[in-house]
Amino acid sequence: RPDNVLQTLKLLDLSDNQLLEGNQLHLIAHLPRLEQLILRNTGISSIHFPDAGFGCKTKMFPSLKRLAINDNKISQWSSINELDKLPSLQSLQCHNNPFMDTEKNPETLRQLIIAKISQLEVLNKSEILPAERKGAELDYRKIFGNDWLAAGGNWNPEKNKPSEEFLAAHPRYPSLCLKYGAPEEGELKGRQPLTLKNQLLTLTIKCPEKPEQKPVEKKLPESMTIQRVKGLLYRLLKIPGSELKLSYESSKLEGKEVELDNDLKPLQFYSIENGDCVLVRW
Repeated sequence: RPDNVLQTLKLLDLSDNQLLEGNQLHLIAHLPRLEQLILRNTGISSIHFPDAGFGCKTKMFPSLKRLAINDNKISQWSSINELDKLPSLQSLQCHNNPFMDTEKNPETLRQLIIAKISQLEVLNKSEILPAERKGAELDYRKIFGNDWLAAGGNWNPEKNKPSEEFLAAHPRYPSLCLKYGAPEEGELKGRQPLTLKNQLLTLTIKCPEKPEQKPVEKKLPESMTIQRVKGLLYRLLKIPGSELKLSYESSKLEGKEVELDNDLKPLQFYSIENGDCVLVRW
């Protein structure tokens, strides 16, 4: 452990040095000014900060803002849970680790990581906007709501005692319930498992400012990005996708229009449902 040396070090790159285990990181964990740590291809398979419990912050790596753990052998989501204990972490790179193969849909994978690490601002070099964080956290709260109930969770605060096993797997779940409220029964009924994310939506496509264009009904996968929807509309309407502005009206909330303003997001990010109407302007 460095003692009276490297105390002003801000960036440390250990890439391609084989570490025997993640616990070796504890030896450099008390460098007070270390802001960036690059651990690409170091062979680590786990990360653990034993000095802090669920929902608490570690005293290790007090100034660490940017962490890169690409190309390693991290296979358990518990290591991602541990990263929430870092008090200053803002940016994470984690491509090419086995835990990322547990979820086929890259969009869902990204949502899970965002929901698990509360203060993260950049993930794999892509900024996390407030709307994306909110969507990821609300989805996480719904997706694991039935597990929460089965593990002893309850809408009555006095009876709400989820098991240690559930808290170990989902340490942020209690704070998400505090932030947004516990998931309601209606939200959890018929919740599709993560593997069924790619369901088809039947949507009506309208051009409100071009009455000569008749509405078209289309079946689209809910994992389709807004960019790909624009590409489809370009072929349908023969207008450049870059000039298209998309929004949608919910069949349940008449007159309320939501802008589809991020080309990289899938339809499901905006909670679009069967029977909704996509409005196209250019």
